[in-house]
Amino acid sequence: MPRQCLTHARWPPGRRLPALGAILWPGFITAALACVVFFAFVDPLRLRDISFPGHGISRGLGYTLGFFMFWGITSLSSATTCYLLRPASAHGGDDDEVPLG
Repeated sequence: MPRQCLTHARWPPGRRLPALGAILWPGFITAALACVVFFAFVDPLRLRDISFPGHGISRGLGYTLGFFMFWGITSLSSATTCYLLRPASAHGGDDDEVPLG
């Protein structure tokens, strides 16, 4: 019998919204803290002059873009954790798979 891929295992319908909250909320908090630390040392206008010298990016837009960049990265980290914690497939696994420990 061929091995079945467990990628089709999904969160049950009633658990999708809490899973989304478990992804976005820690990412939001961590992004806010990362912005405070990062922009305490880096001025968005100096960063613009280094990376996009021809564009008229204001300081506020630099803070906003930085926050959403950090939020995306930290939410991706939370999404990876959520992906690894998803329920096992209802189809069962291969008998060769022995749990560690």
